[in-house]
Amino acid sequence: MNFTRWSARLPGTQRRAAARDDRSPVPSARAEYAQPETGPCPPDGDTRSDTPGDKSGDTHHDTHGEPPWDRGPALEDLSARDILGQLPALVALVYGPDHRIAYVNDAYAAAFGPRPASATAAEAMPELTELSLLPLMDQVLRSGTPRTVKSRKVRNGNSYTVTCTPVHRDSDGETDGRDGDGNKKQNKGSRSGKNRNEGSEGGVLVYAVDVTDHAEAAERLRASERRHRETAVTLQRSLLPQELEQPDDLRIAATYQPGGTDAAVGGDWYDVITLGAGRTALVIGDVMGRGVRAAAVMGQLRTAVRAYARLDLPPHEVLQLLDGLAAEIDASQIATCAYAVHDPNEGRLVYASAGHLPILVCHEDGTVHRAEDPTGPPLGTGGWIHTSGTIALPPGSTAVLYTDGLVERRSEDIDEGVAALERALSGAKGSPQVVCDRLIRSLGVTAEHDDDVAVLVVQHPARTGANAELFHNASLDLLGGIEAAPRARAFATGVLTSWRFPVELCDLGVLAAGELVANSLKHGTPPMRLGLRRTDRRLIIEVTDGDDHLPRRRRADPADEAGRGISIVATIATSWGSRRTPGGGKAVWCEFTLPQ
Repeated sequence: MNFTRWSARLPGTQRRAAARDDRSPVPSARAEYAQPETGPCPPDGDTRSDTPGDKSGDTHHDTHGEPPWDRGPALEDLSARDILGQLPALVALVYGPDHRIAYVNDAYAAAFGPRPASATAAEAMPELTELSLLPLMDQVLRSGTPRTVKSRKVRNGNSYTVTCTPVHRDSDGETDGRDGDGNKKQNKGSRSGKNRNEGSEGGVLVYAVDVTDHAEAAERLRASERRHRETAVTLQRSLLPQELEQPDDLRIAATYQPGGTDAAVGGDWYDVITLGAGRTALVIGDVMGRGVRAAAVMGQLRTAVRAYARLDLPPHEVLQLLDGLAAEIDASQIATCAYAVHDPNEGRLVYASAGHLPILVCHEDGTVHRAEDPTGPPLGTGGWIHTSGTIALPPGSTAVLYTDGLVERRSEDIDEGVAALERALSGAKGSPQVVCDRLIRSLGVTAEHDDDVAVLVVQHPARTGANAELFHNASLDLLGGIEAAPRARAFATGVLTSWRFPVELCDLGVLAAGELVANSLKHGTPPMRLGLRRTDRRLIIEVTDGDDHLPRRRRADPADEAGRGISIVATIATSWGSRRTPGGGKAVWCEFTLPQ
């Protein structure tokens, strides 16, 4: 095979004859490649021009100021074999639809071994199959357009970036060259692309560069990023509730999904906190940042929320405290948060929001309501007085708290995402976990989503039949003076007996109610009220009055005639607590766990 007849060039480039001189290490295969005879070089030191008509006698230089006999070899003086053979890259030339081997350079042979000429690439070049190049070479041969694939690995572990370039070989009757006298020969056919393709046999030049070092460095970087992301995800999940608290009156489920592998982990979080007396705090937030730092700030804020929630403060006061804390933790980190409290006796959510998306409530008939103002700026900005609002949560309704990753898309306004969530929520039925999963699917959140997503679904079930008999409320307004105490004890005795509690539990409940009422009569102000509530798991006793001074448990001296009421309640009850009420008074409560 005469390799010098191949013209490795992009389509449309001018063909040059691959001529060789007498000093070429590869002899010319045809006379047409011989160099034309040239005159002898002038002797050393003779700088005059012998050109007729040149009378100046000055030295004749080319445009670079060098005599013509001092020029380096022109491109026409070099053969393709000389050029390709010395390249450090891997080069292979194949021809025909079967990709038969025409040539491989030394670098290719050193990497994969010598290859027999005229053998098909599918049989003799398994490395091309490992690189998945054969279909690409077919495409290059058909289209005449070069193609490149980056960083593909072969079986020995090396990685290569490969470019496949179309080439063609002119037929014997259509070859440009020179005759034996050195004169240019005119080919018989037209040199237009149409005629050239009709009289030519196509091939593909495969040019491969070893990029193993770069590929390994990129893989190490990706592995480091994966480890960093796994650390952040582990930290994030460990800081979230491992198991959600399940209040007596609510059914709750939550979902957290980190962003895809190309997205750093954010600071989304949620929490459910039982406040006592049947009340429940619901929290969701989002730290505006990525990675381990955002997750760490999230963990600190979540811990602070639980601590502030134990104070049983109104939602806006909790956010006010969080606002100052967020600035102290990290002034560069800004977080949004929504904090809501559910009281089963009121059938509503009292909430406050710091730059967070609105809470959605779907009623039993499918209508969806959006919690409106008040909404303040995000946490950490400072200088804002937060306020609380309310939204109804009657039996049979479902509330959804969520982060922006669920509804925010780059191609649309966030209000459109919230509207899409409302539509999905209106048709979502089933348990809270089923609703969570349906909302995730309806909003198109997949494993490759580019942002973290946290969703908290809260259902207030409508109870009927035997289940409804396990939930009761009873209350008594405490009017008059000291006679209110025995009246309260008689009321508690009758109610607890009608609820069919064991005698021991009835006695403990009556004792606790009497102590709370007596404490309120002595230290509180009207209006005063005794409330009894039972659920399927506990008995709750609560006394409210108009004084906002919260009682505290203390050790009474043997000679003291008072100061033992709260200690008695704390001793006999499962838990107890107190809080200020929105009207300016206080509520003192205790709970008894029912026997199973």
